[in-house]
Amino acid sequence: MANPVGWFEIYVQDLPRAKTFYEGVFQRTLEPLNVGDEGEMWVFPMQPEAQGAAGALVRMPGVPSGGMGTLVYFMCEDCAVEAQRVVDHGGAIHKDKFSIGDYGFIALAFDTEGNMIGLHSLQ
Repeated sequence: MANPVGWFEIYVQDLPRAKTFYEGVFQRTLEPLNVGDEGEMWVFPMQPEAQGAAGALVRMPGVPSGGMGTLVYFMCEDCAVEAQRVVDHGGAIHKDKFSIGDYGFIALAFDTEGNMIGLHSLQ
């Protein structure tokens, strides 16, 4: 049985700025996704048959960024490393790396668009 989340979208206002932020923090290159005239999407690298959810940055007219009530967690080797990259790329830390017991560690951060994201690692 698969995990319940199959796709995520992070809504942004300044797509070039957000793309630079996420590529810098996670050291991955995002690719454009053709969605016609409805907006713009840049997808995170994905493997359709792999575990976990794929997703994209989205700029869509009339859809604001930040404060939409969903928190996406990105898997990391050591979330403290990505947390530092958040700051280095113009974001802000909401809560530094902390233990969640048997489930590892998380840090909470804001991207350049005001969206809160989670960083998760086992160490």
